[in-house]
Amino acid sequence: MPTPTIPHLAPARQPRRRTVRRVPLIEGNLVLECPVPDQYLQSVPRRNKKEFQEMRYSAVTADPADFSENNYKLRQELMERQTELFICITLYNEDEILLSRTLHGIMKNINSLCGRSRSRTWGVDSWSQVVICIIADGRDKVHPRVLDYLSALGVYQEGVAKNFVNAKQVQAHLYEYTTQISLNPEMKFKGASDNIVPTQLLFCLKEKNQRKINSHRWFFQAFCPKINPNVCMLLDVGTRPGTNSIYRLWKTFDINAHVGGACGEVRAMTGPAGVALLNPLVATQNFEYKISNILDKPLESVLGYIQVLPGAFSAYRYSALQNDVNGLGPLQKYFLGEKLHSDGGIFEANMYLAEDRILCFELVAKKNAQWVLHYVSNAYGETDVPNGVPEFVSQRRRWLNGSFFSGIYALFHWGKILTTRHSILRKCLLFIELIYLSLSWIFSWFALGNFFLCFYIITLSLSTIQHTPFDPETAKNVHIGLTYVYIVLLIILFLFSMGNRPQGSKGTYALIMLFFAGLMGYIIFASVWLAYVGIEGAVATDQLLTDGSFRDILISVGATYALYWLASLLFLDPWHMITSCIQYLLMTPSYINILNTYAFCNTHDVSWGTKDIHVVATDLGIVEGDHQQADVDMPEYKDVGLLYEDACVNLRKRERDPPNKIDPKTKQEDYYRAFRTRLVTTWILSNLILVAIITTALNLDWLGDFQTRTNGYLAFVLWSVAALAAVRFIGSLCYRTFSIFTGS
Repeated sequence: MPTPTIPHLAPARQPRRRTVRRVPLIEGNLVLECPVPDQYLQSVPRRNKKEFQEMRYSAVTADPADFSENNYKLRQELMERQTELFICITLYNEDEILLSRTLHGIMKNINSLCGRSRSRTWGVDSWSQVVICIIADGRDKVHPRVLDYLSALGVYQEGVAKNFVNAKQVQAHLYEYTTQISLNPEMKFKGASDNIVPTQLLFCLKEKNQRKINSHRWFFQAFCPKINPNVCMLLDVGTRPGTNSIYRLWKTFDINAHVGGACGEVRAMTGPAGVALLNPLVATQNFEYKISNILDKPLESVLGYIQVLPGAFSAYRYSALQNDVNGLGPLQKYFLGEKLHSDGGIFEANMYLAEDRILCFELVAKKNAQWVLHYVSNAYGETDVPNGVPEFVSQRRRWLNGSFFSGIYALFHWGKILTTRHSILRKCLLFIELIYLSLSWIFSWFALGNFFLCFYIITLSLSTIQHTPFDPETAKNVHIGLTYVYIVLLIILFLFSMGNRPQGSKGTYALIMLFFAGLMGYIIFASVWLAYVGIEGAVATDQLLTDGSFRDILISVGATYALYWLASLLFLDPWHMITSCIQYLLMTPSYINILNTYAFCNTHDVSWGTKDIHVVATDLGIVEGDHQQADVDMPEYKDVGLLYEDACVNLRKRERDPPNKIDPKTKQEDYYRAFRTRLVTTWILSNLILVAIITTALNLDWLGDFQTRTNGYLAFVLWSVAALAAVRFIGSLCYRTFSIFTGS
């Protein structure tokens, strides 16, 4: 069969001829069976079944929670098909290239499922056990070329959708079709000759833009109960699943009956030959993602609780997500975020910026259950990362605030673990993780002060040692100058974070990042020089292992990065240590100072970038007509006189001063901003007190003199970082060992 080609498109859409048809409503619902175009049908091999011949449209007037009660049905239910895997792709205003990257990657994975002839679950016709659900968040937000793309696949037809059905407003437009072709990101058609098997598509086009969590509510509350899948998989549009990655992620549920959720590795797209790594921001995020996937997630997987299963590439066992008979459970907690966004407290509003973290915790802590979360290192999805400063800072604002507040929620509700049916060993492991996460949270709170102290102590030491790289006076002046600039830039950061968007201060943020990168370079130089002088002196006196400079700087820092290397080699993935480590080192001060400052200073901002839905007012009347004349509704002349008299009478009456009422929205905004101010004040003061205690010139009896305090605190910080890295490495080693024996 020849590969179909994209037909020539006219430069503008032509008027369509329309006809009026009387169609029966199915149990009060508008459902249309629309034949697919002959041009499409002639290019595919299977044409003998209704699912290949017709696209099914349903105008849904009900809320997602009432989908079943209103007797809506899906094709899988009508055809009595058992669905093993239900995949959800959430869409906002992304273009067809990003959608095709995800959808084409899934279709190639479905083809590999059909090739598993020796599997108990998968085989030649396994495509009938997989359904892909694409949910677009707002009809007026979806990219028009995305609709063209879906039309080419046969799942969308223009002109079919309706706004109202029997005076009920349509909430979502549902299109169902089993396509036999795919378009790759280069917009080249791929069919059966290119190993594309039939794929069941469910396209839900929401009428209004209501955020991603509402899209997930359509998926879990409306569609999943009708399809009843075994495993639900979530992907962000633009994420390209790797070869066989969907099977590997599904397999962990098949092997371990206690796995309630799982995720694969999320990789940063680095372009052909890694050309994107030339951008320091991309390289930094590449290193961050890799270290998280090599050290953090394996440790959390071994302990049983992963803080977040990324929405870009994760999966859940549908039965594990179910609420209890009282309607309480993981999904109930997850969807609270949709209501809290509009009328909740500031803590909950920030917490639900990362509602997937809440879902993960509620799944592990589910009453009378023993679900664990698992990381699958050999399943991966590639995704774009922000390559500009404004996008990067804005993204991390939501991530940091969401993780910070959801982390507090998890720590204070850890007692719910006692109500589960986890084994004694698993509960002990989970409480070990509680201690680890608590320590990590404390270090993240004091990261601002800790980094300043490390900078201050190391650069000051360069001017007090015997063998300085330049004369002591110059070293001291450099230290003083950098300290003043550091403090001034921190003040500027707070001012800009309070009142400016990153998009409007791109140059300022970029300049501050450059300064911090240079500052980090000087810290590295000073650390290396101090270690060199320490080693030189220790060797001369035969006190190498007892020398403080050698032990506290070289061994602790060296051990940390040595563990990074060992863990990377353990996963046979060391390239990020070569291509991205230096960039990450230089960007570390920006992570600590810029990202944390902007995030805390904007805790009052709980938006997801959702635009307000504007309603056109018609209370003043409407003028209709052609270019020459129009019909205008005007008051009669006698009414004009009466209105004039009424106005004069009103002016003679003295109106009492109206009570000073504050509308609820303004009151909520004031509360949010007041909370932000208190939080930032507490954060600044706690870090400031720490810095003051360590750097004061006074001789504190209980902490010793200045030299003792600074050396002791620097050693404490560096060895604590090394200890946390060692814990993560042990977890990574255990994960790799278990993977060898369990095959998961």
